[in-house]
Amino acid sequence: MPPEKAVVTNAPLVILLPPSEGKADGGGKPGWRPGSGEFGRAFTRQRSELLAALDAIGGGDAKLLGVGGRHLEEAQRANLSLLGSPTLPAHQRYTGVVWDHLAPSTMTTKVHARATESIIVLSGLLGLVGFDDPLPDYKLKIGASLPAIGKLTSWWREPLSTTLNTRLAGRHVIDLLPNEHRAAWTPTPDAYASLTSVTFVEKSGKVAGHDAKAAKGMLARHLLESKGPPGEALRAWKHPRFRLGISEASRERS
Repeated sequence: MPPEKAVVTNAPLVILLPPSEGKADGGGKPGWRPGSGEFGRAFTRQRSELLAALDAIGGGDAKLLGVGGRHLEEAQRANLSLLGSPTLPAHQRYTGVVWDHLAPSTMTTKVHARATESIIVLSGLLGLVGFDDPLPDYKLKIGASLPAIGKLTSWWREPLSTTLNTRLAGRHVIDLLPNEHRAAWTPTPDAYASLTSVTFVEKSGKVAGHDAKAAKGMLARHLLESKGPPGEALRAWKHPRFRLGISEASRERS
């Protein structure tokens, strides 16, 4: 008979989140380098290759970047001046709906510390990003395709999965990623304490899309503030519009 699955209740928490397309302007020191941040050493080569690829195409066109007019010009300037550019901590740089409702600026010192330990972002430009990592302003979706590199989800998958799976070993992993970002990662659930993938479901039974971004940020904040096991925190979370679709893959122990 196969071994029974054991629930590890005291393992550390990791929450996987997407970045945001919206980003705060400005920043300061340290200037950004490919080796910056928690995962910089692992991804220096890949980040440097992406900088060269962006430089070769003038920072990207409207099709690649998904913006036009003044926003396109600003995105191109940012992408062409990444090396040494001013940085902000990731939790300040990202300003999209998910991050606005995660509300990092209102976190207590204790919750902020837990977020620093727990939150990992999957990024088209950077691979993986920690909550406090210094980030430049940039524009590049993980689903984009660059000349000489191809689609970033495929290009990142092997190195990103190797590094991320090492970081997730022995931890309770809550996957709040969109499918586009999940495509860049091949999980190894047997190495984790648990892996829970979460979707947001309308009362009609339809899986929610963009409308659930605010709820995703609120759920991440709830998980960071919860004291019990992540599974209990997920079951306790309530929202007037959405329920959670939960898929679990627990680590097996002999």
